[in-house]
Amino acid sequence: MPTEFSIDALLPPAMASRAEDIGLVKARLGTRRMFALAVLAGAFISMGAIFATTVSAGGMAVRAADGALVYSTGLPYGVIRLLTGLVFTLGLILVIVGGSELFTGNNLIVMAFASGKVGLGQLLRNWTIVYVGNFVGAIATAFVVFLSKQYTFGGGAIGLSVLSIGEAKTSLEFVQAIALGVLCNALVCLAVWLCYSARSTTDRILSIIPPIAAFVAAGFEHSVANMYFIPVALFVRQWGDPSFFEAIGRTAADYPHLTWGGFFVSNLIPVTIGNIIGGAVMVGLVYWFIYLRTPKRPAAGLVAEEGG
Repeated sequence: MPTEFSIDALLPPAMASRAEDIGLVKARLGTRRMFALAVLAGAFISMGAIFATTVSAGGMAVRAADGALVYSTGLPYGVIRLLTGLVFTLGLILVIVGGSELFTGNNLIVMAFASGKVGLGQLLRNWTIVYVGNFVGAIATAFVVFLSKQYTFGGGAIGLSVLSIGEAKTSLEFVQAIALGVLCNALVCLAVWLCYSARSTTDRILSIIPPIAAFVAAGFEHSVANMYFIPVALFVRQWGDPSFFEAIGRTAADYPHLTWGGFFVSNLIPVTIGNIIGGAVMVGLVYWFIYLRTPKRPAAGLVAEEGG
């Protein structure tokens, strides 16, 4: 008998089963294939970050004579952030539609783990290989973009945006970075979760845009995106052309927090911790508890006792 076909989106219980099945497939990927797909995802997220950095260039804040904070583009802060978030969605669209392995989205494998279909070793293997692959893809993309001297475009406006983003991200307090990471990956994993309801490419794209635009606009922290944002800023700070710094009227000393130590200690480590909490716990385990947890049946004697 042929399987019934429907163009209607899947409902949450079916989405949970789909998430479980996808988690099992991801956990069973071969090491080389998993790593290659992770490198792609790091590069894809970096493409979204490049787009976002370019669009936000020229929107740096300056203090007016009356003390008000205004932006050189003439646009309010919220509008600039919204535009930045909308274009950044390119990254996850490439990941989901193009097919690749992203650490933050793979936090949802915890649903298959909680059901006993994926072992702890398989879960940690996936997260470790994918995280390293994402890092390789992102930092390689950052280096190529630096070599392209894209940071000098717009009279140095893009480079100024790159440096300002990197300095801000490495200036975060440890607990603050964790909290921003929690909020970020809750939204990222909700975007992935919504994609489990999709039956077409259009469905997936429309599911991705609002949550991803929201986390970027709000200023939350994504570990894989930061594997691009901060290294490219470090490359510019350390090896940028002197003429570029003259054009923007700044020096490397104006970005004291932008160091490799600041990258790992002040940002990447706490943000990664926050991402795991936000994605695996606040989304994955919550939806597993609601839709996939099998309640234990009470003992027969207990049922009789309660009934009596």
